[in-house]
Amino acid sequence: MPSLDHRVPPPALAAVLAACIWGLSHVLPGVDVPTSARVALTVVIAFTGLSFGIAGTLAFRKARTTVNPLRPERASSLVLTGVYRISRNPMYVGMALALLSWAVYLASPLALLGPALFIAYITRFQIKPEEQALLAKFGRPYEQYMARVRRWI
Repeated sequence: MPSLDHRVPPPALAAVLAACIWGLSHVLPGVDVPTSARVALTVVIAFTGLSFGIAGTLAFRKARTTVNPLRPERASSLVLTGVYRISRNPMYVGMALALLSWAVYLASPLALLGPALFIAYITRFQIKPEEQALLAKFGRPYEQYMARVRRWI
């Protein structure tokens, strides 16, 4: 089963996109949103993202399976409970929401490209190869899980 060694680690991609979002926010004028509303929305989105990410990581740790997204073949078990009943990829949902919260905080419509690019890249180059590796390893149980639970949310 091939590993994903040649892929960009998702947290590194998110960090690069966060820097790009900041840069893009200076290209065009931002949206005039009251600071209190913008900060409140930022906090809600960031908290939700952090909750998804932490819940996903803790569930993997509890199941004693790898959290390394570049080595899906090292998965020792399927995690189907907790936040994994809502999303097959809660850690990626968490990163996407973190990027969205950053874009909201910067109040830049152009910065919304960051989360959209993250979702598109991660789906194509990370999630789909992971799914193939997990299907090869776990077969029908993973296929049934994929039919029950959405890829994102």
